[in-house]
Amino acid sequence: MTGHIYRDIILEQHVRLFRGAMGAEFLFMDDNARPHRANIVDECLQSEDITRMDWPAYSPDLNPIEHVWDMLGRRIAARQPPPTCLPELRRALLDEWCNIPQDQIDNLILSMPRRCKACIASSGRHTPY
Repeated sequence: MTGHIYRDIILEQHVRLFRGAMGAEFLFMDDNARPHRANIVDECLQSEDITRMDWPAYSPDLNPIEHVWDMLGRRIAARQPPPTCLPELRRALLDEWCNIPQDQIDNLILSMPRRCKACIASSGRHTPY
C-alpha cells in the first residue's frame, strides 16, 4: 500500500462518501501506518474537510478492526479441515466474516470510549485491550 493507493482507493472511493453521509460530526480514524501519514493523504483530507482523530504513536491497538481481524484469524484457524488452497481460503474468509456475531462488533464499537480513556491514562503507551 502506498499513500497514492490509500488516497485513491480508500479515501476518495469510501471515506469521502461516508463522510458526506455522516455530516459535520464525522471524525476519521486511521493509524500511524506510513501510507496513512503521507503528505498526499494529509492534503486530500484537508481538501475534503475531513477531521482526523489524533492517534498516539504507540497505540495501534485502539482500532477496532484489528480485533475483528484477530477474530477472523482465530475462526479460520479453528476450521476443520482447514482451507488447503486459495479458493477454499477465500470461501472460508467470506463465510467466517459473515458469521462473526454482530453483538461482538457492537461491543467493540461501544468499547471505544473506554479504550480511548485507557490510552490517554497511559500517555499513549500499551493498554490492557
